Amino acid sequence: MAKHQHIVSSYDDELRHLNETVARMGGIAETELASAVEAVVKRDRALAEKVIESDADVDALEQEIDQCCLRLFALRQPVADDLREIIAALKISSDLERIGDYGKNIGKRAIALSHTPPIKPQFAIPRMARMAQGMIKDILDAYVQRDADKAHDVWERDEELDEMYNSLFRELLTYMMEDPRSISACTHLLFIAKNIERVGDHATNIGEIIHFLVHGTHIEEERPKGDTTSSNVITAAPESDLVARSRDGT
Repeated sequence: MAKHQHIVSSYDDELRHLNETVARMGGIAETELASAVEAVVKRDRALAEKVIESDADVDALEQEIDQCCLRLFALRQPVADDLREIIAALKISSDLERIGDYGKNIGKRAIALSHTPPIKPQFAIPRMARMAQGMIKDILDAYVQRDADKAHDVWERDEELDEMYNSLFRELLTYMMEDPRSISACTHLLFIAKNIERVGDHATNIGEIIHFLVHGTHIEEERPKGDTTSSNVITAAPESDLVARSRDGT
């Protein structure tokens, strides 16, 4: 999308500051998610606490973006491309704020998990998180470059992240049914996996916003969605198996 110069140069400066603030907010949210997952893997309570504290920086930048947009609406009365740009910044900052919240939530779960024995499914979390982080990075690049094709690529990748979530969801349910002692840790991991899956959804939201920002139209394709966990049916183990486990002391 070609940028035009405004007669009042300060208007261009304000729009540039708005775009840079959105990108900076995205960078902090991306780092927050990466550090939160690292805290889960390393069972690092101190790092998790830093993640929780850093979410205030994301919230502060969202407020700064809100104020900047309100000022532009009041003083510049934007139209056409400028109007789309300001509305896009408002919407994207809202999605980034939610991504920051998910990072904070994962940090809280990391603290709880540090008090439980590690279990095998925990090691599937980093792979899922790397994909989500890649989506955030690429969608921020697409925003800075005004690259609708790159944004669309991220939009399509959300289905793969959903499939990873489905797989991990089933694995965690199996662990809980086979060993009730793992229920506490698996429950925290389920919430962490869901938070990562939701990060992908918000990256997808941003992809749709960028498409509208560049083209002035919405994506016509049906939104990719692979999360099937809401329709999963949980079946208890046969009573004979439970009796046998009880006799074995398991």
